[in-house]
Amino acid sequence: MNYPESARIVEVGPRDGLQNEKQPISTTDKIELIRRLVQAGISHIEVGSFVSPKWVPQMADSLDVMQGIERSDHVRYAALTPNMRGFEQALIAKADEVAIFGAASESFSQKNINCSIEESLERFQPIMARAKELNLPVRGYVSCILGCPYEGLITPDNAQPHFEKVKQVTQTLLDMGCYEVSLGDTIGTGTPLYTEQLLKALLKDIPANQLAVHFHDTYGQALANILVALQNGIATIDASIAGLGGCPYAQGASGNVATEDVLYMLNGMGIFTGIDLDKLIRAGQEISQKLNRKNGAKVGVANKLA
Repeated sequence: MNYPESARIVEVGPRDGLQNEKQPISTTDKIELIRRLVQAGISHIEVGSFVSPKWVPQMADSLDVMQGIERSDHVRYAALTPNMRGFEQALIAKADEVAIFGAASESFSQKNINCSIEESLERFQPIMARAKELNLPVRGYVSCILGCPYEGLITPDNAQPHFEKVKQVTQTLLDMGCYEVSLGDTIGTGTPLYTEQLLKALLKDIPANQLAVHFHDTYGQALANILVALQNGIATIDASIAGLGGCPYAQGASGNVATEDVLYMLNGMGIFTGIDLDKLIRAGQEISQKLNRKNGAKVGVANKLA
């Protein structure tokens, strides 16, 4: 296999992870988590989300967090911006990058943001235009690439039409100006076979360096799916420190793949990241204690560092 020589980990724990944690966490502790992630060598961090605090209370202090962190020139600090108001907040916060999102499932789009996939993407046009004026990078997300909580799992009967929908949404985001699109297995039901088939369909027309993967570990398939992505030349991986963030669509299930587990695998394959595993483990252990939760990283549990 021709694996990449290096890989980039996009740390989503402070946003995608914490927003799905029930235990409240202080702004100070969020800032400290980000400091520890930077200290470990993480170079791309999703810091927060500028959404209504009514819907996502854990992200209500994203502006304070963004303004409270000590910036490093070697780190990109990103924010999710679902609308123009959120985008303007991200500018105030001096985010280095913003992210927008679409879904490959009409049902998910309607249930989540009360509009069709096409309408959801049209809503991002003003953000893309303004970002282009400011030369601000925009990252795209596609949800439900390998299954939907409302439309069900991928099967041999529906796989190809669904993969075409994923490809269509991904290409639209790239055409709008996103420099990269992260492919999200939202409910974590994808398996290596379907991951392979999906990526083969996308890579016929989309370069691997414009794609990232965002696998949830609900059914323990995340690392296997990430391995398939690496085999197909995709070298950008979203992951969450200590596996922060449950899967809101699968009761009691784990959600994001743990950054520590991804890094352990990459280290064992000789794929360079520039990240210190011991420091990352300590960061995961500390945030797990503050949240009074079990550490979701198998590597973190296996390595009891002082």
